[in-house]
Amino acid sequence: MARQTILSGSTFEEQIGYARAVVDGGRVYVSGTTGFDYSTMTISDDVVEQAAQCLRNIEAALTEAGCTFADVVRVRYVLPSRADFEPCWPVLRKAFAEVRPAATMLEAGLADPRMKIEIEVDAHLPG
Repeated sequence: MARQTILSGSTFEEQIGYARAVVDGGRVYVSGTTGFDYSTMTISDDVVEQAAQCLRNIEAALTEAGCTFADVVRVRYVLPSRADFEPCWPVLRKAFAEVRPAATMLEAGLADPRMKIEIEVDAHLPG
């Protein structure tokens, strides 16, 4: 299987030089994805809405790669404030409760102070 890159249209991808996702050898690696609406490059002030937008962005990349949240095996959450993590749990549970991927939450600064959460996933192509 040839390596495939997936772009979302985010200006960050162009400015920094990366892809939203890479499909390689039956695996899908989705880059750390923030709560920006990449079509307008706007972001909510609310961490829960940012988490929901992260998941919409990730779902679009997974769909283009040929898989879904059901194929996710690993998820990483990065938040500048760990206090913001628990309010996001219902949104995250909606996406991942059935598949139960391995998960890690890290507290760290993000590239833009408006970003309150970043989510990265790894998945396997079905079949």
